[in-house]
Amino acid sequence: MLTPEPSKLNTDESRNLVNKLFSLIEESLGRNIFVIDIRRVSTLCDFCIIAEGRVDRHVRSIAKNLEATLKKEGISPVKMEGLQEGNWAILDYLNVMVHVLTPSFREKYRLERLWEEGTIVDPKSEE
Repeated sequence: MLTPEPSKLNTDESRNLVNKLFSLIEESLGRNIFVIDIRRVSTLCDFCIIAEGRVDRHVRSIAKNLEATLKKEGISPVKMEGLQEGNWAILDYLNVMVHVLTPSFREKYRLERLWEEGTIVDPKSEE
């Protein structure tokens, strides 16, 4: 069963946040960035961003950069997890969930398969 289409306002806000997060991950040299629109397949959030850091320190650095930069704009995650270990950091912005993983954790958990019914979005094509 399909979930109802979110309101236009929420969609625009989510897309703007996705574009900011995507750009910040790129600037932090995050790799293999996937943005998946899961609005039609899940009520968890609108978009899921999955990216890689080279090693645990890089994962932590990307996550901390996302949090610090957006905090300056008044946007804070409601929850952050995984900064201690650094193999998998999660930032929950309600409408957008960010997962930054080391390559070995990404391969092991294959989050893209969890949301394979979602739609891959290319933020660069929407600019």
